[in-house]
Amino acid sequence: MTDQREGGLEAPTRHPIAWREAEFYETEALDGELRRVFDICHGCRRCVSLCDAFPTLFDLVDESPTFEVDGVESRDFAKVVDKCYLCDLCYMTKCPYVPPHEWAVDFPHLMLRAKAVAFRQDQVSSQRKVLTATERVGRIATIPVVVNMVNAANRNTVVRKALDKVLGVHPQAHVPTYKKLPSDEPGTDTDARHRLAVFATCYGKYNEPDIVLALEKVMRHNGCDVERLVTPACCGMPKLEIGDLDSVVAFWEANRSTLLEAVEANRLVTSPVPSCVLMFKQELPLLLPDDEDVRKVATAFVDPFEFLWSLHKEGSLKTDFRQPVGKIFYHQPCHQRVQNFGNRTQDILRLLPHESIHPVARCSGHDGTYGVRSETYDSAASIARPIVRQAREQAPDVITSDCPMAANHIAHVADMPEKSIHPLMLLSHAYGLTGDLT
Repeated sequence: MTDQREGGLEAPTRHPIAWREAEFYETEALDGELRRVFDICHGCRRCVSLCDAFPTLFDLVDESPTFEVDGVESRDFAKVVDKCYLCDLCYMTKCPYVPPHEWAVDFPHLMLRAKAVAFRQDQVSSQRKVLTATERVGRIATIPVVVNMVNAANRNTVVRKALDKVLGVHPQAHVPTYKKLPSDEPGTDTDARHRLAVFATCYGKYNEPDIVLALEKVMRHNGCDVERLVTPACCGMPKLEIGDLDSVVAFWEANRSTLLEAVEANRLVTSPVPSCVLMFKQELPLLLPDDEDVRKVATAFVDPFEFLWSLHKEGSLKTDFRQPVGKIFYHQPCHQRVQNFGNRTQDILRLLPHESIHPVARCSGHDGTYGVRSETYDSAASIARPIVRQAREQAPDVITSDCPMAANHIAHVADMPEKSIHPLMLLSHAYGLTGDLT
């Protein structure tokens, strides 16, 4: 018998997700693994402050007849699963029992397995399926004339109440406006040292196109040859979060040739939303470990500020900033933190002519649909309140986050919606490439 270690000090090792094996979807096997991992979590409780999944689990245990996991009904485990939005922070920053530790705890991927089982058993509502069809909804909502009707409806109190009943969108939640990204017709810079391809994301294509335009302007200002990719499908992250793994892979297949063509043309690929970068960097390689094209694309993907910091280190980042950006309240999103390249956005923002920067690295509570759904909006707002309290105390000129949805959620809960501005737009403004921030 080997000695049992209390905790591990090695770097976390992620294993591929066995989602194509029959046992992955067996209810009894899943229940057994949930009980094994939940028992370990109950004995540790180190992650209690990260999200609502852990307090929900511990309340179930503490209120059970035995005060242990064996006293919790299996049907109640869904309450824990529903509170996990796969941020990965517990795995990457908190849990001492992740692989290579012998207990091999991977809480997020266990939650993903439970979500996938629920999805396959048709336990996911049609409302959530629609809300996570971001490419399809965005394409329809930005049709000329339709877009004006959709935006007007989203601002109407009566319609928002109806939207609550039909789609389960909370009447008080922030919902983004719809605005179509204009086409990109750049000239090729054959002398450029760096060649980039931009994955615009559903959010960039249909909600806040100015973020994509700012990304392209900033990179071109720094001498990069930039090409915007025309991809037909979402990155897949919204579908991953409801356990629809077949759709995730179908989206990859739809995007494969376009992404691979860019990579084989020696372009790095970047995106203005960290969740999309993470999807290609980490999640797809774990879902499709034997797909060589997935590995090629994953290796080529880079966060925009990770890339800009590499330019700064080699001495080629332009610092000809012309306009000040004032007091910055900066939130680093979880899906960027778990990519393990440091807080490069904050490093770049400190180069700008600014009055002050107040950084925050904790969950905003948004997570795509979690911050808008009727059954989770109150929890999302509650999770955001410690950040909101700091934002109000700081009274910043801008509230910014690499995740535009997180920034909008924080600013919305803080009653400062006009101050939500993406870091790429701050950078573009500082360079004088765009006008006022408002």
